[in-house]
Amino acid sequence: MTSEQRAAAIHIIQRELTAFARRARGRASELHPELSLVASSILDLVIERDGCQATDLADHFMLDKSTVSRQVGALERLRYLTREVDPENRRNHILRPTPEGRRVAGAAERRRHQEFAERLTTWDDADIRRFADYLVRYNIAK
Repeated sequence: MTSEQRAAAIHIIQRELTAFARRARGRASELHPELSLVASSILDLVIERDGCQATDLADHFMLDKSTVSRQVGALERLRYLTREVDPENRRNHILRPTPEGRRVAGAAERRRHQEFAERLTTWDDADIRRFADYLVRYNIAK
């Protein structure tokens, strides 16, 4: 691959990932009208980790603490998250999903999975596996 071909391919990757992100933001409101993509992602991570601190969320998503605070506040008002005092450091709080938060996130996950499965229905198994591997590789790169 020449340097020009590499630059063109990188441009295509950037363009397509940007389009993907824009679609994801737009679809987030369809999956749950009260949650932004950020709030939904926060809820998903808190569930995945079975609890974490707001600073962990800010670090993971590379967000301002104020953004995380607003989104966590919205999730608490909807009763999807609760705060517990961290027994190891009583100045900190652990965010935990509520049963309703788990239910809402689970329903949204099932809809997302169905949409991805439909979108990839014409792809063969090897292409899907490669795509999954490439996305994981891309997302762990620093």
